[in-house]
Amino acid sequence: MSPSKTIRRLEVVSPVPADIDIANSVDPFPIAAIAEDLNLGSKHYDLYGKYKAKVLLSVLDDLQGSEDGYYVVVGGISPTPLGEGKSTTTVGLCQALGAFLDKKVVTCLRQPSQGPTFGIKGGAAGGGYSQVIPMDEFNLHLTGDIHAITAANNLLAAAIDTRIFHEASQSDKALFNRLCPPNKEGKRTFANVMFRRLQKLGISKTNPDELTPDEVKRFVRLDIDPDSITWRRVMDVNDRFLRKITVGQGPEEKGMIRETGFDIAVASEIMAVLALTTSLAEMRERLGRMVIGNSNAGEPITADDLGVGGALTVLMKDAINPTLMQTLEGTPVLVHAGPFANIAHGNSSIVADKIALKLVGKGGFVVTEAGFGSDIGTEKFMNIKCRYSGLVPQCAIIVATIRALKMHGGGPEVVAGKPLDRAYIAENVALVEAGCVNLSRHISNTKAYGVNVVVAINKFVTDTDAEMNAVRTAALAAGAFDAVVCTHHAHGGKGAVDLGTAVQRACESQSQTLNFLYPLDIGIKEKIEAIAKSYGASGVEYSEQAEKQIKMYSKQGFSGLPICMAKTQYSFSHIPSQKGAPSGFVLPIRDMRASIGAGFIYPLVGTMSTMPGLPTRPCFFDIDIDITTGKVLGLS
Repeated sequence: MSPSKTIRRLEVVSPVPADIDIANSVDPFPIAAIAEDLNLGSKHYDLYGKYKAKVLLSVLDDLQGSEDGYYVVVGGISPTPLGEGKSTTTVGLCQALGAFLDKKVVTCLRQPSQGPTFGIKGGAAGGGYSQVIPMDEFNLHLTGDIHAITAANNLLAAAIDTRIFHEASQSDKALFNRLCPPNKEGKRTFANVMFRRLQKLGISKTNPDELTPDEVKRFVRLDIDPDSITWRRVMDVNDRFLRKITVGQGPEEKGMIRETGFDIAVASEIMAVLALTTSLAEMRERLGRMVIGNSNAGEPITADDLGVGGALTVLMKDAINPTLMQTLEGTPVLVHAGPFANIAHGNSSIVADKIALKLVGKGGFVVTEAGFGSDIGTEKFMNIKCRYSGLVPQCAIIVATIRALKMHGGGPEVVAGKPLDRAYIAENVALVEAGCVNLSRHISNTKAYGVNVVVAINKFVTDTDAEMNAVRTAALAAGAFDAVVCTHHAHGGKGAVDLGTAVQRACESQSQTLNFLYPLDIGIKEKIEAIAKSYGASGVEYSEQAEKQIKMYSKQGFSGLPICMAKTQYSFSHIPSQKGAPSGFVLPIRDMRASIGAGFIYPLVGTMSTMPGLPTRPCFFDIDIDITTGKVLGLS
């Protein structure tokens, strides 16, 4: 492989400066140079300014015969509220592989929501000397994909309430005349999307005038049960006061009032559809079959029933193309999709991974991150994302920190925004060893998929050699292929060279097999119980509402879908305060929901907020702009 023309050597300083200061200290390469390094021609991408480009799906057609590179997923142990550095590790590993080990590599990351960026968490571009740049563009608008999702989601929400309104105030004949108006010659025609509803109803007629009165009634009346509607409006801002709202209070809406609410944009099913689709044609089908609620007769009502599936696809036609960016050290990054990691599967897109695997080719590496701990993110990566993509990973990384392991060993509570207890900065090997039960379970669970597991020990300045040796010993005893100390936050790719070497060896010694946790042809409950068992649960308890939903989804023909557990990331169990590796508990399923277009059913384990709130001191206090240079300040 010829040396990359876009590799940059970083001049690191200690202590490590603020993320935004590091990002602003580096002038990115023109994105066309990054594309050229990947052998992408100008026909394969559209520029979005100097430092971003949309990679077109047509590149997959041109590279159809090329071999794929190695496929690596990055997960983690059950985290503290501070996070353990999965994104930073993902970026640092790729910088090591590309800038120091001379490998073709592409990083595949989710696009972050602006809600946490201005809220409590900050951005998600990595950190220290392992970042995606331009960091401010990555964390803010990027190329507008989330805005497209917001527009599409809210168009569908408007279509739902409008259809209920018009059906309540018009006769069958009036509805039919407006849905299929005669032209100047008096001839009616169906819009193309209407044939999807006709097919669903078992009506094969193509001339509207041939419909019987009963067929007209069935065609024009969706008869949506307002209490069954699960589709909510979205926006990409943390706003707790929109969690529950009332719509339809204007005088023109004639008393059509109902309670609903807003979710954060990345919680929209359309985001999950974007992440799991494999082509424009498939995205059109997925968007059209999204279920928004039921009719009063209990039949699922879809976006295509409302006639809006095609319009949603038009709004999403550019969003389906991944965004090409770069790391601090000049290695390429594909940023695409950002579904929630609880009510959705928390992984970047299938199309980005597929494009990346072809671009790096045989012997190259694609590294992607799975949200939350491995019990959630890696599990969904394997059982949902890989099931739909057909791709097989060779290596799974589990990121661990001494801080989190001490917490799992019985250390004091870790609270975001508060100083760490002394237990986390003073050497305590026994506490680390006790917490390794959490790491061990993540290793055994991940190994069961048939992949090699490498543990990345993300080193902090207060960690000691004795503590890190304890983690390595426990990891190898639990069956890890290797366990490596990493300093990529402080040193960039140079600090993850040993990790890169371990990952290369793990990939080269791995066969192309993937063992799913459960088959699709068993019942919904059996799938849930297989996942619960991996958590350490002795059984599952279903609420009356959950039982009702399981029965309904089975009756509607959705029982063959995979399961996407909506559970806390802070524990294997449903109780966030239960650290370590709890076992023998009964997992409670409070409710069941379905994302039919995306293609999964998600049981709710406890209460899941889909619209975050702002803290007393949000991140936006620190964010400003240098009015002389135009550079963003204070973004983390």
